[in-house]
Amino acid sequence: MFNWTERPASALANGAVIAPDERLPWLQTGAMGVQHVIAMFGATVLAPILMGFSPNIAILMSGIGTLIFYFVTGGKVPSYLGSSFAFIGVVIAASGYAGKGPNANIAVALGGIIACGVVYILIGALVQAIGTGWIERFMPPVVTGAVVAVIGLNLASVPIKNMAGSNFESWMQAVTFLCVGLVAVFARGMLQRLLILAGLILATVVYAVLTNGLGWGKPVDLSGIANAAWFGMPTFTTPVFTANAMLLIAPVAIILVAENLGHLKAVTAMTGRNLDPYMGRAFIGDGIATVVSGAAGGTGVTTYAENIGVMAATRIYSTAVFVVAALIALVLGFSPKFGALIQAIPLPVMGGVSIVVFGLIAIAGAKIWVDNKVDFSQNKNLIVAAITLIIGTGDFTLKFGDFALGGIGTATFGAIILYALLGKSRNA
Repeated sequence: MFNWTERPASALANGAVIAPDERLPWLQTGAMGVQHVIAMFGATVLAPILMGFSPNIAILMSGIGTLIFYFVTGGKVPSYLGSSFAFIGVVIAASGYAGKGPNANIAVALGGIIACGVVYILIGALVQAIGTGWIERFMPPVVTGAVVAVIGLNLASVPIKNMAGSNFESWMQAVTFLCVGLVAVFARGMLQRLLILAGLILATVVYAVLTNGLGWGKPVDLSGIANAAWFGMPTFTTPVFTANAMLLIAPVAIILVAENLGHLKAVTAMTGRNLDPYMGRAFIGDGIATVVSGAAGGTGVTTYAENIGVMAATRIYSTAVFVVAALIALVLGFSPKFGALIQAIPLPVMGGVSIVVFGLIAIAGAKIWVDNKVDFSQNKNLIVAAITLIIGTGDFTLKFGDFALGGIGTATFGAIILYALLGKSRNA
């Protein structure tokens, strides 16, 4: 399972891709692992903050969950598991979280997250037993492409509206994604493959010169890093199981299935390798990781679209990179100092990087359409894609009593239901 074929870094210069069962030399693999940690970090930490969960626990469980996923899938599916935004609305509803500080009713939400993971495991077992045909009938490429694209588009407002509080910070976001773009287009070799990390560092240096040096904005504050401990035990929470919370949160499993399916289709399209035989195991691995995370006090997890974006940009799909990233996350979960280091990254710089990564996610969804030759001259495909993109991007929300289905959820279910209904028409 750990027997990767080593490829020289020079292979990338010749247009090659690094397949899931291959790896670069360990130094370059380690650097790529760091980049994947950076790519997932913002969202993996932001999601628990929005729900009142512990970011340190979330990082720790993302590493554990990624390793669980790796072993369950036999090391065949390149993926990082991080905090899922699909849980935010239902967790807030189930726990009555006021939106500030620690969630006092987190235990109840954890019971619901575990229930969701169990449902997810059962779906995976069914797929493993009878195949993927029934899933693909409900979720053909036009649907999965739209859902993947919506995940990126739905998150677009996070960096644009919430990560720039002034005109200067908006300009710094622009400087940041320009830095990433310059590295992506004009750099060569491994530096080009580390475009997210290199762009972030370059933009942070520019930010420090403009703020700490010229006084144009909020300066970079490194005092938190100096004061933080190197290692510290995170605080775990025991889940409590209540019927209401479990009924509210368990249906999120359907969204996780769509996210995971979209991930597998995107990676299949990018690598040219058919990952369908591993779909059931991927669902089971993600489900087990969600159960383990919930049992420890962490958020529900999902295969991370942010890391799809990094893979799309680098053409490196080695599962060795994700093992390295997971091990780094395990260490970081016990390191308040690293948390302080990440917190020291200027918010507009992280926002600019997020704009790039979320955009790459959206393009990965469009790539599914292109690679599967989705025919948009058919009204069925046109309507399904059009409606899905708008309700997902606009965060269209439907409420059923205390249960609220947000933009990604309504887009996911809407795409599936629309395709099933419109597919019955002879004029589709």
